[in-house]
Amino acid sequence: MKLVFIYNADSGLLNAILDSVRKIVSPSSYPCSLCAITYGLIRMDPEWKRYVEGLRLETIFLHRDELSAAYPKIDAQLPAILLERDGLITTLVAATELDQIKSVNELVGSLNLALARETGL
Repeated sequence: MKLVFIYNADSGLLNAILDSVRKIVSPSSYPCSLCAITYGLIRMDPEWKRYVEGLRLETIFLHRDELSAAYPKIDAQLPAILLERDGLITTLVAATELDQIKSVNELVGSLNLALARETGL
């Protein structure tokens, strides 16, 4: 089983810099709630990093421009947190839910509930 985190942002250093500026200048227009929750201006939130590292699942982090190469059949609204199990993909936390989450603690709670529901973990 794998957890797949897909950001609604493009990869690369220039895009990361532009995203950081946008978070400062116009946070309400920033299109990636997953990024906004789990990343500060330059690095992953330490609490989130500890949580992800403590998961008993393989984790994959993708940006929207990397999605089609890694998972050509996925057409999910982004951002999203997916579960890949036996070749099947399940949405654990959809974009609409991520857009309502305001903190790492809320995200951890939502993800834990979804994992328990889907896997028993």
